Amino acid sequence: MSNFIGIRHEDKYKLERRAPLTPKHVARLVKQKKLDIIVQTSEKRVFTDDEYIQAGAKIAKDLKKCSVIFGVKEMPESFFEPGKTYVFFAHVVKGQPYNMDMLRRMMALKCNLIDYEKVVDEQGKRLIFFGRYAGMAGMINSLWALGLRLKEQGHDTKLPRLKQAHHYHSLEEAKNDLSAVGQLIAENGIDHSLRPFVVGFTGYGNVSQGAQEILGLLPVKEISPAKLLELHRRKKLPDNLVYKVIFKEQDLVERIDGEPFDLHDYYANPQNYQSVFEKYVPLLSMLINCVYWDKRYPRLLTKEYLKKLFGKGEPRLKVIGDISCDVEGSVECTLKSTEIDDPLFVYHPDKQTITMGHKGDGVLVMAVDILPAELPRDSSDGFADVLVNFVKPIADADFEEHFDDLDLPKPIKKALILHKGELTPEYQYMADYL
Repeated sequence: MSNFIGIRHEDKYKLERRAPLTPKHVARLVKQKKLDIIVQTSEKRVFTDDEYIQAGAKIAKDLKKCSVIFGVKEMPESFFEPGKTYVFFAHVVKGQPYNMDMLRRMMALKCNLIDYEKVVDEQGKRLIFFGRYAGMAGMINSLWALGLRLKEQGHDTKLPRLKQAHHYHSLEEAKNDLSAVGQLIAENGIDHSLRPFVVGFTGYGNVSQGAQEILGLLPVKEISPAKLLELHRRKKLPDNLVYKVIFKEQDLVERIDGEPFDLHDYYANPQNYQSVFEKYVPLLSMLINCVYWDKRYPRLLTKEYLKKLFGKGEPRLKVIGDISCDVEGSVECTLKSTEIDDPLFVYHPDKQTITMGHKGDGVLVMAVDILPAELPRDSSDGFADVLVNFVKPIADADFEEHFDDLDLPKPIKKALILHKGELTPEYQYMADYL
């Protein structure tokens, strides 16, 4: 039913260069699906206006002709127009206070809102996401940060040749650098004082898998959390291996009453569980945090524990890559999220304060909250590979119909938070936040 489909330029962050649909996908929609697409002009988007023109799109300063508009991040309140359909990461389903004004504005204008975060399959797994690329960029950044930290502490490592993710032209270029570092580690080994070098991953979903894919470019051996507890007792260890440990829920928490761990019960009743992760922390060289967390769940790493750990002298733990980036959340020392152009801070456990940069006593934390934007071309391409399949059904839908009669793919209908400005049945709970 839509005359024109719009692709909005991103303006929430200075270095946000992603697009929900790439020129390649636009060409497919124009030629195969016969859609008219208008792309809002942008000087910073990783894909140029000319690339979209070559794909068959029109370029415009605004999207006033468009009845359906796709974006990536939140849109300013002044952008919305009456009765239009907007598709983006809204960050409202937890009642996030900072986006409630935006949601109220959309309701007042009787807009339709489709949130990528809620586009899921029958098993509840997300279908359209940047998570894998968040993991990849986060791991690249964490290894780059490690190189800075170790050099600062006087270690001779092969890591300083690495760059922050957004300084690479492509993911392939970054992987080539990492593979070269991996070859040097395999041939020359790791500084004796850093052995065994252990990278711990909390979580095992898309984000964690992306991060592990990057670490896998180094010579890696995976061991279990139980084996980690025994690793430091071994007298002879290879000098050219990085050890990887993946921590699942049953490794991170236990029931307070001593009853056996039950995954379904943990998610239903997290208040009955406490963290046991701290027993592993002294054995980790790096922590890559990839878990979902909200305030109902126990923290994995507290400020108080870090104060005790660093009070015993310089620990093994050098870098925390907090890809989840929940401020004072599962990793409590993440006191703030960081920007791409100022991505690192040192957390000082004794004072419970931070210093931006990679110098100073404490643990180095990487907490960039828009990591996929550091790999804008690759992450946009992967995201659009899935989104492109839903564009025409969204464009063809008559949003004037009653919600029950809306002809939308089931995953898209489940992600429709607002219909004509009203909260849809699944999202009525959000009225409490408004």
